[in-house]
Amino acid sequence: MRESAPEFACGIVPAELAPLLMTVRNEPAAAVPSNAPWWRHLERYHVFVLVVAALGWVFDCMDQQLFAISRSRAMAALAPGEDPLRLGGYATSIFLVGWAAGGLFFGMLGDRIGRARTMLITILVYSVCTGLSALSTGFWDFAGYRFLTGLGVGGEFAVGVALVAEVMPERARAGALGVLQSASALGNIAAASMGMFFAGLEAQGVVEQGQSWRWLFVVGSLPALLALAVRTRLREPQRWLDLKASGRIAQHSSFTFGELLAAQPWRRHAILGLLLACTGVIGLWGIGFFMPELTRGVLTAHYTELGIPAGEIGPKADRGASWVQLVLQCGAFTGMLAFSWITQRIGRRRALALAFTLGFVSTVTTFWFFRELGQVWLVFLMGFGQFGAFAVYTIYLPELFPTHLRSTGTSFCYNVGRFAAAFGPSALAWLKTDVYAGHPDALRLAGITMSAVFLLGLLVVPFAPETRGKPLPD
Repeated sequence: MRESAPEFACGIVPAELAPLLMTVRNEPAAAVPSNAPWWRHLERYHVFVLVVAALGWVFDCMDQQLFAISRSRAMAALAPGEDPLRLGGYATSIFLVGWAAGGLFFGMLGDRIGRARTMLITILVYSVCTGLSALSTGFWDFAGYRFLTGLGVGGEFAVGVALVAEVMPERARAGALGVLQSASALGNIAAASMGMFFAGLEAQGVVEQGQSWRWLFVVGSLPALLALAVRTRLREPQRWLDLKASGRIAQHSSFTFGELLAAQPWRRHAILGLLLACTGVIGLWGIGFFMPELTRGVLTAHYTELGIPAGEIGPKADRGASWVQLVLQCGAFTGMLAFSWITQRIGRRRALALAFTLGFVSTVTTFWFFRELGQVWLVFLMGFGQFGAFAVYTIYLPELFPTHLRSTGTSFCYNVGRFAAAFGPSALAWLKTDVYAGHPDALRLAGITMSAVFLLGLLVVPFAPETRGKPLPD
């Protein structure tokens, strides 16, 4: 029976989804030729699910990027006299621990109570707690709000991926998941644009000096409105409803990590997926998302040489850092779209190997050679290389697990890996302030040292299963 075609409950549609709204077919999917582009296999409800899941991930990533842009300024305001890079590293680690814990808990909850209901909860959690971050008065309450935000951020992705993977027709699944991950760059681009906007207001005196970061977190609370679309229109996937009707959900009523790790091949898939996800997450949060700090250092030195008054340097450097992040996210968007296509053409394992290689080369090159804004094309290449792996993860991880473990397994790979990744920002800060202390290029050397994580990922790839062309496990 054909599913109904609900109206779109949200007026904001990611740009790369717009063609889907124009080309979606009204006839049943069976009438579409098997060799047609993947989006021709979608009906209207499929597109609605993809739009809602993509928006959830867009706003999720916007929150992450708002934090990456504003943490140094927030640390300078909340803990004057302290090293903002060190405290920013600690706050990032706390955020990642919350992300991991939330991902594990909500991943299990998604398998127990449903994908749509769990997505509603996670969107509300990360939106409300992001807004509360604007009210911080010191490091510890700021870190506490970031931990709570991380709970929602970590949970949203796993249930969103499971939802899209199970709702989409078989021939459209990989393409839809690739679009879902690519949409994340739109949230990052929005955050970078808002960073430039509020830094400009601060430079003009409209916003109090050193306080524009608070307004970024206020804006980050707005995604709570998306919960209305989730609450009123989104249904549970039929695959999950069938499993619930069969009584198997009740049979697995306890938390399911024990079952995930108890039997093969799911235990092997979970461990390998975890190691592969660790590589990308550490590479991004332990290295890539410290580009604002590297950029501010470059611009501060440049503006100081020009004789610009010290009080004007901070807002100008903030705007430059946000602009460079915008370039990074343009590279990320391009890389994720490219690797969504590459993954379908050459397979999951070879796509991961290529992504890790590009991530290593582009990160090392950027951290050493980026010395002025004219070399910002290096940052674009780093975004392309670092984010490519995440497009592969989004397609690959749901294919490793059966329906009753899909959300749990996907969240395990991402979020146990995030516990390990939580040491990445602190490790980079330690390398910069202790190991390379006193060196004029301490942050650059720290980033290059951390880039070895991409090589570790390459060692894991040969042991991973290939899932290209195979149906989702039941």
